[in-house]
Amino acid sequence: MKRCCEGVGLPCLFKGVGMASPRPPRYLLVFDFDETIINENSDDSIVRAAPGQVLPEHVRQSFREGFYNEYMRRVLGYLGDQGVKMGDFKAVYENIPLSPGMPELLQFLSKNHELFEIILISDANMFGIECSLRAAGFYSLFRKIFSNPSSFDKRGYFTLGPYHSHKCLDCPANMCKRKILTEYLAERAQEEVEFERVFYVGDGANDFCPSVTLTSADVAFPRKGYPMHQMAQEMEKKQPGAFQATVVPWESAAEVARYLQELLKKKC
Repeated sequence: MKRCCEGVGLPCLFKGVGMASPRPPRYLLVFDFDETIINENSDDSIVRAAPGQVLPEHVRQSFREGFYNEYMRRVLGYLGDQGVKMGDFKAVYENIPLSPGMPELLQFLSKNHELFEIILISDANMFGIECSLRAAGFYSLFRKIFSNPSSFDKRGYFTLGPYHSHKCLDCPANMCKRKILTEYLAERAQEEVEFERVFYVGDGANDFCPSVTLTSADVAFPRKGYPMHQMAQEMEKKQPGAFQATVVPWESAAEVARYLQELLKKKC
């Protein structure tokens, strides 16, 4: 992963950018969504729209490890059969609380938007993410959102698709975040935008996969005590130094904001 001015405290020079052109952002910040931006798993949250706010046993028992997207399609089919409509889903998504400190972090990023390019990579769905972020007032902060395609069919049923196929053995069948992040960085490099540092804010096992590709210049922000954090700790015990990025666990996203604020003060 090529980075400009990696490891030095000098202003970043971008090839192909004229003097009159706006300077590209220095940092890429990658967010997960479920239990990172929001304080719940949004797939679990939409069960609140079901009759009695529970799923029948035959639906719950149909889950297979590594095929959550496929399972959620069955959940949505059941909810459609029960008459749950777009407005019902929208109301649930709009009322999911943000994680502790997340408003402060997103407000900090809004004030420093010229320094950060912000993307979101999530195994949730596009409709739910858009509803939540618009309700919170932060949708426009994100340059790009990568998530499973979703829509409402002619019957009014909420439909969900897989994001892509991949060969990663560690990720769910429908999405490998490492593949998405690697391809995004390559695409931006072709557009002559290369980042000094990458920051990754997440919580889950599927966030650990892309964080392994981060360099020693980068920072992983795993939610404290969640799978991403635990897996990074386990890797460090088994293979010291194999996880190259600096690890900064957080309980409140305000801690992430403070870290980034200090970074900007040092101008590194």
